[in-house]
Amino acid sequence: GTLLNLTVNDHGRSDSLLLSWDEPEGSAEGYSLTLSSLESGTPLQNGSAGPNITSFWFHGLTPGTRYEIEVTATRACMETASQTVTAQTSPSPVRNLSLSSDGSSAVLHASWTHAQGQRDGYHLALYHSDSQTLVRNESVLPNASTFLFDGLLAGSEYALKVSTLAGSSQASTSIHQWTAPSIPIQLRLSPSSSTSLVASWADAAGAAWLHLALHNLLTQTVTTTLSARRGLTSYTFQHLHPGTQYWLGLSAMAGPYTARGPNATAWTYPLSPGNVTLSPAEEQSSLQAHWSIPAGERDFYLVTLQEGEDGAPTRNISVDGENSHVTFHGLSPGKQYSVQVTAVAGPYRASARSTAAWTQPLAPSGVSLSSQGSPDSLLASWEEAMGEGYLVALSPMEHPVKNSSLLRGVTNVTYEGLRPGTLYTFEVSTVAGPYTSAPRRIANWTYPLPPEQLTLSNRGHSTSLQASWRAAPTGSTGYTGTLWETRSQEQVKNMTVGNNWTNVTFEDLVPGRQYTLEMASVAGPYRSPAQSATDWTYPLAPAGVTLTNTRRPLGLSAFWDKAAGDVDQFHLQLYSKSHPAQRNVSVGPNTHNFTFLGLSPGVQYFLKVTVLAGPYRSSAHFATEWTYPLSLANVSVQPGRRPQELHVSWVESGGGRDHLVQLSVAESLSIIRNVSVPRGVTQLDLEGLVPGSRYRVEIISQAGPHRTSSQTAIGYTVPLPPLSLLASPVSTAWALAVQWETPPGQRDGYLLSVREEGSSSPARNLEAGKDSTNVTLARLAPGTCYLIEIWAVAGPHRSLPNSVTGCTVPAAPTNLSLTNPGSSSELYTYWNKPPGRRDHYRVILYSLSTQRREQVQTLSPDAQNITWTDLEAGSRFAVQVTAVKGSFEASSTNVTQWTHPLAPASFILGSPSASTLQASWAATGREAEGYVVDVYDTASGSRVGSTVLEGDARSHTFRNLSPGTHYSVAVRATAGPFHTSTPNFTHCTREYGALLT
Repeated sequence: GTLLNLTVNDHGRSDSLLLSWDEPEGSAEGYSLTLSSLESGTPLQNGSAGPNITSFWFHGLTPGTRYEIEVTATRACMETASQTVTAQTSPSPVRNLSLSSDGSSAVLHASWTHAQGQRDGYHLALYHSDSQTLVRNESVLPNASTFLFDGLLAGSEYALKVSTLAGSSQASTSIHQWTAPSIPIQLRLSPSSSTSLVASWADAAGAAWLHLALHNLLTQTVTTTLSARRGLTSYTFQHLHPGTQYWLGLSAMAGPYTARGPNATAWTYPLSPGNVTLSPAEEQSSLQAHWSIPAGERDFYLVTLQEGEDGAPTRNISVDGENSHVTFHGLSPGKQYSVQVTAVAGPYRASARSTAAWTQPLAPSGVSLSSQGSPDSLLASWEEAMGEGYLVALSPMEHPVKNSSLLRGVTNVTYEGLRPGTLYTFEVSTVAGPYTSAPRRIANWTYPLPPEQLTLSNRGHSTSLQASWRAAPTGSTGYTGTLWETRSQEQVKNMTVGNNWTNVTFEDLVPGRQYTLEMASVAGPYRSPAQSATDWTYPLAPAGVTLTNTRRPLGLSAFWDKAAGDVDQFHLQLYSKSHPAQRNVSVGPNTHNFTFLGLSPGVQYFLKVTVLAGPYRSSAHFATEWTYPLSLANVSVQPGRRPQELHVSWVESGGGRDHLVQLSVAESLSIIRNVSVPRGVTQLDLEGLVPGSRYRVEIISQAGPHRTSSQTAIGYTVPLPPLSLLASPVSTAWALAVQWETPPGQRDGYLLSVREEGSSSPARNLEAGKDSTNVTLARLAPGTCYLIEIWAVAGPHRSLPNSVTGCTVPAAPTNLSLTNPGSSSELYTYWNKPPGRRDHYRVILYSLSTQRREQVQTLSPDAQNITWTDLEAGSRFAVQVTAVKGSFEASSTNVTQWTHPLAPASFILGSPSASTLQASWAATGREAEGYVVDVYDTASGSRVGSTVLEGDARSHTFRNLSPGTHYSVAVRATAGPFHTSTPNFTHCTREYGALLT
């Protein structure tokens, strides 16, 4: 019972256990130890220890296994003390732990070999290495040897710790691994200058490192390499070669993994050439372009030769990128050029432009010097040559007198203020930039001065012309002249006179003809430019001028006769005093008539015919005539403000002095009115006409002796409305008879409109003849009121309406019945609802028994029955139902019925003799129509007698009955088909010899 205080410890060893204990009191002689499996209880190891020993090692145990250890201490006198303790060996860690991504950027696969010994399970802890955060914490079964971690970050390092669990102990093993990186996208490479490129990309978070390699594609060398940590999205490469193509490769790295990404190419901008010049080459019409080669590279140079100040491209040449000059041959002489040199590298260009340069000009060709008939000026002209302008000089033979420079585009110059009859020399050279061509020379003379103030005048004569002039101031030895017919160019006369003559007269000429005189001064071998003068002989006026009228087409025709001599043309002037505008027409000399069209109709015109010969005119007397007036347009005839009036309107078509309005009755065509109205009036009211009549209107336009009629217009006066309109019902049918009196005047007929009052249904229209005074409106609804309107109609026009309201007779109720419900005081009346409308029903009950009206009831128009109460028993009644609409009624046929009679009262039965029975009674209320007395043999129940009595009977005696026999008697009161009986009373006939008591 002594406690040994056992303790067990493995001291970090998974196959051993160290057992320790306290020495018991009084010491011990030794110890025996037994280790057994806790699960099976099977002893596995035995051991012993001597005295003073307080610990013992058990080796060769299974890791992670639970054991039971028993220690027995042997004391003196064979006493023992035992104590048991349980313990578990530590588990062993897993073996061959691996963690791999298999190339995946989001998954890691863990696997291991099971640890030796036993275990309760495994615990897996996955950490993100950079952030040191626990990503996954998983427990798995003891037989599991793999596990898949998904949803991880790409390109990240993870640490996995796998712990073997056994009881409260565990043994752990760790491993590190990376997920595969993800590749960045949208890689772009673009130049930012001639020596730098900007690279950019997206989605780079899935790589721990980015590796960038920039290659110079020209030299096939790596220019720059760069490794960048996660998160960088752009980089600028500096200090590159201008105009060079580069290739950029990008790789994503994470731990042992490298993923090749996209690539891109781009050029740096090229540098523009320097010191671009354009200068003349040794060859004629050639220019050479020079430039200095800039730093960097380029694919080639594009050299563009531009022409003129606007720089229009004229030639393009591509040369190698190492070239520095190019020569342009075959250029136009005397033209301005410039050159643009463009360095091209990939899609990029850089340009530079030279200053302008000129090619050597050529002298102008086609040089001429002309006086053009002028004595004091010379016109120099030439064909245009290429260049900036011209240098010109004019001199009288050896003495330069006029030098000047002219701009390009000028191809002639006039020198004025020169001396007449002088020989001059002209020189012209082309200027282009700094260059001047060799001159071209030509010479010519100025003319002598012609005569001055040469005139030719007819002085009002038809057959002669006088020429006059003033002598030339210098260089004239005489004058020569020729007179021509201007039109035919036939020579009429020649003249040569001395220098002291100043006039001459030409006779026997043709009237109205144009003549031209040419005169020149003569000096030496030259004649001055001819001076000319022209004039006409005076023309003769035309004769026989007339003006006649044309109607189709509307116009005026002019006629005239030509007089002797020539005529250039005839001028016709047509005008009117009433119109400010006039017509002016010129016709040829062979025309002797003309028609003026498009004139205003109905206007008086005046014609003036004038002969024209040159500037001279000769007119004949005036002629006059009127144009035909046009017929008026849009003639309209409408009713006036009253039925006895018509309103006539029209649109004036132009011309005419006044209008004549003619009115006729349309049927007879006889004119009943003529009304003259002045021009400018466009409407007229005609009064005092017959209402509802058809009239014809024609308007005649007058102009001078001419008349024109308009189209005939037809119109109606408005008819008067019908008079004394009445509407009454037709008793034999559901119809209305409409009557009216004929109004004064005429009409084509009547139009009636029938509309049910209070209804939204469309109106019913019908027509009646013009002589009608009544019409019957059939197929109407019974008992219905109608609004009837009537118009008199004439043509398209209606009179004012006249209206009246009429109601049809209502329909009588049908299938009337009067029934007795089995009562002596009630009757029930029923009828079918008739068609149409009504205001109400009036129901009358008559008593046929008393020959008086019993009751009168007024019921709603939709009622179909009534019950009569408190009637007299045993009476006959008649009923009649009347439909009432206004003052109109329709009654049903009468039907009759009886009330049940009351049974007789005070019934007494006696036997006054041996073979008789006497019955007596009293009437109840009003006496019955009659009585029936029945007698029955009581023993057999058979009826032995029956008697019908009048209504005033109160007793009856049955005779020839059997004496001493019981009989049963009943009295029935009768009223029509109905009977009401007393109870049966029994009585015995007297026997023979019996005394009446």
